[in-house]
Amino acid sequence: MRKTLLFSLLGCILGAAPIAEKAVEARLKDVARLQGVRSNQLLGYGVVVGLNGTGDKDQTKFTVQTLTNLMARQGISISPSVVKVKNVAAVMVTAELPAFSKPGQRIDITVSSTGDATSLAGGTLLMAPLMGPDGVTYAVGQGPLLVGGFSAGGGGGSTTKNHPTVGRVPDGALVEREVINSFNDRRYLRYSLTEEDFTTNVRIVHTINEELGMVAAKPLDSRTVEVSVPENYQGKVVEFVARLENLPVLLQSRARVVVNEKTGTVILGTDVKIGAVSIVQGGLSIVVSSTPLVSQPAPLSQGRTVSAAKKEVSATEDKAKIASLEPGVTVGRMVEMLNSMGVTPRDLVAILQAIKDAGALNAELRVL
Repeated sequence: MRKTLLFSLLGCILGAAPIAEKAVEARLKDVARLQGVRSNQLLGYGVVVGLNGTGDKDQTKFTVQTLTNLMARQGISISPSVVKVKNVAAVMVTAELPAFSKPGQRIDITVSSTGDATSLAGGTLLMAPLMGPDGVTYAVGQGPLLVGGFSAGGGGGSTTKNHPTVGRVPDGALVEREVINSFNDRRYLRYSLTEEDFTTNVRIVHTINEELGMVAAKPLDSRTVEVSVPENYQGKVVEFVARLENLPVLLQSRARVVVNEKTGTVILGTDVKIGAVSIVQGGLSIVVSSTPLVSQPAPLSQGRTVSAAKKEVSATEDKAKIASLEPGVTVGRMVEMLNSMGVTPRDLVAILQAIKDAGALNAELRVL
């Protein structure tokens, strides 16, 4: 009987014990980026032809100059004063050159109007060199545009859907030059965390060293981890990175509250706690009204009709809403309490800001 009672009490105690929160686990490549392995921005200038009267107007001088220069390179000499450019538009061409891109590969490009063209629909981009910040041409773009919108008008009215002055050319650029990167010759690697955190950084270092069985990784700061390439991986850095990038890492979640003051949206983290605080929230409404009045004189009198206004001022103060919170209460619980009291989302944003200023919100408050 005593054993049965003891086991029953033990079961009640274990059942009442709080369940430990499961740690969040992610791969190394999901929380950190390898320095030196990134894309590069490309920029170019070109012209789009074949537009149905929706190109740049005659006053767009640089479009006329570009067109005449282009025709001169084709052996056609023409005066800029006689060129009509309503079927041509000057554009800026942008693209992103992925890491380790090789000559002959194709990349997508985005074409944006720089003049006063109304639509690029149906146009074709002529050969436009795409250069990097160093002024070197890395790709050349050309091809028909895909525009996800339209613009139409007539009789003084017009309608526009989406942005017809911006289009894309899938696989429209051909890579002509690669960015030199001797990746396999590296002696060390550096990983940058997508979000700085000392605890996560140290956990990454311990995970890498435990995987390799040696002290190869060390933290440089809250965001950077440096890893020395072992001797058996010299010249085989690609295989070494492939081994590291799938290592599981325990993440240290950050207590954070994100509020959007424009929409009244509040996003809460699970680890956000609030200290002991009392909240008193009320509203005062003041209404000023004016009623027009007319003073009419008696018949056959020499009086005049006079207009006046009767003003009334009234003040109404809502009953204050009071809530007391114990230390350690989560923000989620506080929101439930305030919501049951009829507090609006916009008032909730102001309350969270006030609690943060009072030093009772143990979390980062980010206002969008």
